[in-house]
Amino acid sequence: MGDSEAGDMAGADSAYPWLLPSAVAGPRASGDGSRRTVRDWVVDICCLAVAGVVGLLVVESLRHDPDVSGPLLLADQLIGAAACTALWLRRRWPAGLAVVLVVLSVVAPCAAGAMLVAVFTVAVHRPFKVVAAVGALALVTAPVSAAVRPDPDLTFIVSAVAGVVLALTVIGWGMFLRSRRQLVLSLRERARRAEAEAGLRAERAQRLAREDIAREMHDVLAHRLSLLCVHAGALEFRPDAPPAEVVRAAGVIRDSAHQALQDLREVIGVLRAPGGGDEASRPQPTLAELDDLVEESRQAGMVVTFDGQVVDPRTVPPATGRTAYRIVQEALTNARKHAPGAEVTVRTAGDPRQGLTIEVVNPAGKEESGAVPGSGQGLIGLSERATLAGGRLAHGPTPDGGFRLHGWLPWRT
Repeated sequence: MGDSEAGDMAGADSAYPWLLPSAVAGPRASGDGSRRTVRDWVVDICCLAVAGVVGLLVVESLRHDPDVSGPLLLADQLIGAAACTALWLRRRWPAGLAVVLVVLSVVAPCAAGAMLVAVFTVAVHRPFKVVAAVGALALVTAPVSAAVRPDPDLTFIVSAVAGVVLALTVIGWGMFLRSRRQLVLSLRERARRAEAEAGLRAERAQRLAREDIAREMHDVLAHRLSLLCVHAGALEFRPDAPPAEVVRAAGVIRDSAHQALQDLREVIGVLRAPGGGDEASRPQPTLAELDDLVEESRQAGMVVTFDGQVVDPRTVPPATGRTAYRIVQEALTNARKHAPGAEVTVRTAGDPRQGLTIEVVNPAGKEESGAVPGSGQGLIGLSERATLAGGRLAHGPTPDGGFRLHGWLPWRT
């Protein structure tokens, strides 16, 4: 039986568990997995009927044997009936019952049918070592039974060979059915593991998608909101500023708020879109847009020196350029929050052979900076982003009280 046939059987099994043996149906069809299913009852009744028919045929043969007396025939019939009745215990004690019936069939031919059913049960429900032991006993007792209770219609050789062939047949048939059941159980277990692994993969993909969206929202909004804070603070602490400067600051605040809302709308759109949305629908800055980022920071009042040594930023792979952009963006945001008034130096350099290097350095701030909520979380996210991109990111204070951020990214296409 191939995998597809076994898989179809497993599917049918789940739909009609009452048609399965209790060993295959398990707790779903029989409560605790040990009670008989409907199929078990039908099979047990059929086995009892077969054993009874075989016993009646043996009794009919013994009636014509002049060497068998009436009391001996009656004893054979009683032993055969007891052996058939004992078959109801074959599921609970298959090996022990089979051994008893094999030995009993040597002196009571009427128990031969029940003995074959018991040996068949052992072959179906027990491992090979037990089957081999019980089968060997059945094969050895076959010629012994032919010698102790010879058949009047058959010679000793024919009777012994017939007993051996019957024992081998029921053993082979039982082992074949056991292998089929084990195949169905293995396929079912494989399907359960595959379903569990698929659930874990889906959960992991969902978690990674949420982390990616959260990181994107932080990177996009932190920069915009920090600009709002800078200009709003300037208006608060300089109420006597010239009208032109107030107008300019208000315009920057308005533009930054509008851009922040637009970026937030795009990220939320990705979250709501089926399947995570199209990658192209996200805000996707590249290394070529660093000039605009630096200029935007300068308009917010920062002193930024940009040293871009990449010959053509447009040739940088999009994923690498996007990661580099986010690193510089977060560094500028941190400098604006923690070192207000300090000059920030941004350097980028690299080529396809050496990779892309990003460095952002600033001295200590000229003004006091208050406590900033969520301090350090952006750098942790940037470190994770750089690691996922195959690069590395290092950051820390400098001897003069400033801060330095240095990153390297592979030039991957």
